[in-house]
Amino acid sequence: MLLFLNVIYVLIAASMIVLILMQRGSGAQAGAGFGGGASATVFGARGASSFLSKATKWLAISFFVIAMFMAWQATDVAVGPVNAGQGLGVMSQVPVDAAPSAPAVPVQVPVEAQDPVAAPEVPTAPAVPETTDSAPPEPVQN
Repeated sequence: MLLFLNVIYVLIAASMIVLILMQRGSGAQAGAGFGGGASATVFGARGASSFLSKATKWLAISFFVIAMFMAWQATDVAVGPVNAGQGLGVMSQVPVDAAPSAPAVPVQVPVEAQDPVAAPEVPTAPAVPETTDSAPPEPVQN
């Protein structure tokens, strides 16, 4: 459906461009001496202005209606049905809690004596043996 509307949309846009370029501008009166009267025989006694302006108006209306419909369809397809947590990316992994309720009165929690948890022992690097010749050798002179 959208492919068909895209084709119609492009055809309407091209025909609107042609019709708008065919219309006379406000300074077209000077061109009447160079064959501007020929349009009266093609489009009728009133000339091309009535036909071209009406055709342009209806093409513009259909252009905007199709544009709005295609935008509505694209938005509807892109959004789709929204479920809780869907489409949030990384944030969908965060648990959703109900509003946390704070206690009205602070509660004293008894502190029990606990054995300190022994931290796992971290391996150390082996000791580097010290050398007695830590000075670099003397440079050789030529």
